[in-house]
Amino acid sequence: MSAAAVPAPERLDWFTDVIAQELVPTAIRSERVRDFWAEASVLDLGGVQVSSFEFSSLRSQRTAAHVRRSDPEQYQLGLVTTGAMSLAQNRGESGLFTGDMVLWDTSMPMESDAVPDVEGGRIRAIVLSFPRDALPLRGARVEQLLAHRIPGGHGMGAILAQYMKSLAAHAADCGPAQLERLGTVAHDLVGACLAGQLGAQDELSPEARTRALLERIEVFVDHNLGDPELTPSAVAARHGISLRRLQQLFRDRGETVAAGIRRRRLERCRADLGNPGLLTSPVHTVARRWGFTNASVFSRTFREAYGTSPTEFRHWAVREALSLARNINGPCAPGTSGGVARP
Repeated sequence: MSAAAVPAPERLDWFTDVIAQELVPTAIRSERVRDFWAEASVLDLGGVQVSSFEFSSLRSQRTAAHVRRSDPEQYQLGLVTTGAMSLAQNRGESGLFTGDMVLWDTSMPMESDAVPDVEGGRIRAIVLSFPRDALPLRGARVEQLLAHRIPGGHGMGAILAQYMKSLAAHAADCGPAQLERLGTVAHDLVGACLAGQLGAQDELSPEARTRALLERIEVFVDHNLGDPELTPSAVAARHGISLRRLQQLFRDRGETVAAGIRRRRLERCRADLGNPGLLTSPVHTVARRWGFTNASVFSRTFREAYGTSPTEFRHWAVREALSLARNINGPCAPGTSGGVARP
């Protein structure tokens, strides 16, 4: 949804209607009525909704009258990725924040301000909406977190923030079954993050704790692929579980932990070898960058996975990139010649 098709003087009213329909009714004011801009996208993940918004500076207020008029009885968690936002609710005040998250309850009045990084800029935010009674934490405990900043730069907050960004960017390409699974993971990560803020991890179900643990492990592995000491034993030790427990967690995924680490390292190497901008990096440097310390082992493993050697793949990938550039720029583009054949 975009305000592009709406006359400029009517865009603020249009966005107010969008927010009322997709989140909750609220009164919205802006100093940029004449050139107000907004875009929105909403995706249902089966019990969880992810919404992405881009908009000009504004101030919003949800009053008791708004609550009486319409209340989905939800918690909503907002992540600001560009610009800054502040929110006040239930005697809590977040202060201006960016890169972090804030939680609010749709059954209570609240006020919010959103300001851009630069004059005339826009704010970008992602919101997860989910039923209050679906959260495995007591309401009185959760109230302690309303309108309080939840750091998005470290710990479980960083994992949740990154997951929200991934949902906003890629979830629309998934099928119904995948969307429902993504919603389940989102719900578990929210529960784990809020429980961590409250010191109430024991209130989560064993299934939710397990799924949240798996997500933490996945993020840890992705962030440490370049470390040659990244082994299943190291992963297990980092997360305070036994190696046997770690292998059990991954059993249903169809590959061992070691195989998953190797596959991800190979994928990163393949991407770098196919990047013409990294052509000056020797193959063994690329391999070492992603945790392969033995060049011959890397070459053999790469061939087993992709049916060609790293060097052959790089030559093919670079020729393909040059051929594509020639087709885009025309047959007379400088520095291009000849056809290509995949090895």
